[in-house]
Amino acid sequence: MAHFNTLEDLDVAGRRVLLRADLNVPMQAGRVTDTTRIDRLVPTISELADRGARIVLLSHFGRPKGKPAPELSLAPLVAPLSTALAGRPVVFAVDCVGPAAAEAVAGLDDGQVVLLENLRFHAGEEANDAGFAADLAKLGDIYVNDAFSTAHRAHASVEALARLLPAAAGRLMQGELEHLANALESPARPVAAIVGGAKISTKLDLLGNLVRRVDMLVIGGGMANTFLNALGVAVGRSLCEHDMAETARAIVEQAKEARCDVVLPSDALVAAELTAGAASRTVSIEEVPEDEMILDVGPATAAHLARRLGDCRTLLWNGPLGCFELPPFDAGTNAVAQAAAELTRAGQLLSVAGGGDTVAALAHAGVAEDFSYVSTAGGAFLEWLEGKTLPGVAALEAAAS
Repeated sequence: MAHFNTLEDLDVAGRRVLLRADLNVPMQAGRVTDTTRIDRLVPTISELADRGARIVLLSHFGRPKGKPAPELSLAPLVAPLSTALAGRPVVFAVDCVGPAAAEAVAGLDDGQVVLLENLRFHAGEEANDAGFAADLAKLGDIYVNDAFSTAHRAHASVEALARLLPAAAGRLMQGELEHLANALESPARPVAAIVGGAKISTKLDLLGNLVRRVDMLVIGGGMANTFLNALGVAVGRSLCEHDMAETARAIVEQAKEARCDVVLPSDALVAAELTAGAASRTVSIEEVPEDEMILDVGPATAAHLARRLGDCRTLLWNGPLGCFELPPFDAGTNAVAQAAAELTRAGQLLSVAGGGDTVAALAHAGVAEDFSYVSTAGGAFLEWLEGKTLPGVAALEAAAS
């Protein structure tokens, strides 16, 4: 498991704490439409404020390409941040470095919060520029990273800055790293992984890492069609990477060598078109009509997976089993997600899930709050599952050594 400092290791009273957050939240017409990332940041901000820190929030927003873009300002986040913090005032600085930022930080008292303008208004952020990181470091005494979702980026506020000041993980970062370690590095066995989505070409590193680490690998979504095709099963007009057949067979062989059981659908819900309420039917996986598409796992597959999860102690989930956005093709994902949630509530299963479609699918199934941990980190979550070193985590480890 990664070794890093946490808030317990810091004396923050009266000190300026540069808190790297991820406030890249969904917005429409200048209003935040989903406050999840703000809400998850509250425990760290509140704890630091209660301990007398002077909190300086750093975040990116969108892709302004190194230049100021008014439509990508963080100013609209001041009000929702203050609301999430139970009315605690949040000051806004019109830049993240330079005189405006320095003046705003200098005006802070113990327990107060300032939000600096979008880091990506400066090209030095994404370039991991040492000079830009040094300018940020002048504004603080301590660095805390609470943005695991950016940890896979070697950006100045994520990587370089962590090497210039005493550094630690915030509560959100800490929780993410601990849950991932419990699920992948030192898990209770048997361990199952569910991997779905459209294409195996985008998840080769993930599959290659998981077959060596888990006991059961469930493959769903369009990816399953590619594996079925590679094993000689006709998949009709289903989404399928026919050119990846050899790769799919190689992954199956790797799994056999590692004694990892690869589970593919035994039945499927098929239809001639992908539209809400389309006429559909369940067929055996060997009987997919050549003019129809596999759009979800069938009820027998879902029931089988639910039973198999009952024998497991740890579950990693990345990617839906079918086209969950459109009923009735959400049934398989819903059924398996609800089974996993029930096992989690009963204390029989540690369940960790992540990835944009996965989070949406679990919310759609009504079980997002029942899993042990649901990561909103997207790319960072995926790269961690792939076994890659994340620059932001490596920088925190270096700071703790």
